[in-house]
Formats: sequence, C-alpha cells, structure tokens
Amino acid sequence: MYLEELEQAEILLKPQRIEVLRQLAEPGTCTDVANRLGQTPQRVYYQVRKLVDAGLVDQVSVRKVRGIDEGIYQASARSYWLSPRLVGRIGLRKAQDELSLGYLLDLMEEVQADVAALDRTRPELPSIGVSGEIRVPPEQRQQFMADLQSALQALFTKYGGSEGDAFKVAMACYPKGEDDD
Repeated sequence: MYLEELEQAEILLKPQRIEVLRQLAEPGTCTDVANRLGQTPQRVYYQVRKLVDAGLVDQVSVRKVRGIDEGIYQASARSYWLSPRLVGRIGLRKAQDELSLGYLLDLMEEVQADVAALDRTRPELPSIGVSGEIRVPPEQRQQFMADLQSALQALFTKYGGSEGDAFKVAMACYPKGEDDD
C-alpha cells in the first residue's frame, strides 16, 4: 500500500501499532493479538480502531463469542510504502494538533486504555495524579503554554534515557467551563 496521506503515515508510525499490524498479517481478533503481545484486548482494540479508521486494517468478518460479536481483522496490505513527499513532514502537525480538542480527546482515550491495562493487584505500583486550576490572563496564554511545554521538555530530557522503568507522562490543559455555583 502506497501511503500519500500524512494522517495515515502518522497513525502507522507508532511502534505499538506496527507490532499490532504485524500480528494482523493473517486474520485475527483483538484477543488473539493481545495474547500474543502480552497486552489487554482493550489496549489492542484501541490500536486496531486507529488502524481501521486510517484504512490500514480491514475487518474481514465477525464471529459470536458468548453472545457478543467479535471482529476479525487483517492488515490491508503486506507492506506499506511512504510517499517521499511525507518525509520530513511527519510529526509537524503534532505540534499544531497538540493545541486542538481532538488531540486532547485522543490523549485521554489513550490514558484510559493504559490505566485499564495496569496490574491493580500490585499495590506498590508507582503512579501519581495531579489536578489543579490555573488562571491565566488572555495576554499571557501564549507564554503560559510555552512555559508549560518547556517545563515538560526539561523532564523528558532529564529522564528520557533508555534505562530504568518506563513511565507514561500525559498532561491535559484545557479551558475550564464556568462554575454553576
């Protein structure tokens, strides 16, 4: 499959999606793929939905499992070729999209899938949740966003090595609606 759309390339070029795509060279269910990859079916389903929406995976059939329809999926092609015009453009949209509501919704869906996959039987599982409200005058919004991005980039640079336990850091910053009280 020759990919000319930036959106398709950005969906494809995620390591976890590439591995799911490899597993779907032959038809399979999300449960089958999850078992082979040691992941939860929910996490695999999230990746498969992204691949289906991008036209990189097809739902080839459905089967009933304990009264529930289970999709059987297969990669749309044996290989994927990126158009040369995409080289150097992949990832540029991400910076723009990081300020969009759609990106925030996708991020929250990804965080929800990740948290659902955690082993809750391990009480020592290190995690942290922080929530707060910051008020920023309109003329300082751009500087606030730049400061926030800079602070996070400093953390990613300081702790971004390949050694040690991997932690996912996701932060959401969005306008708070008006209080009803």
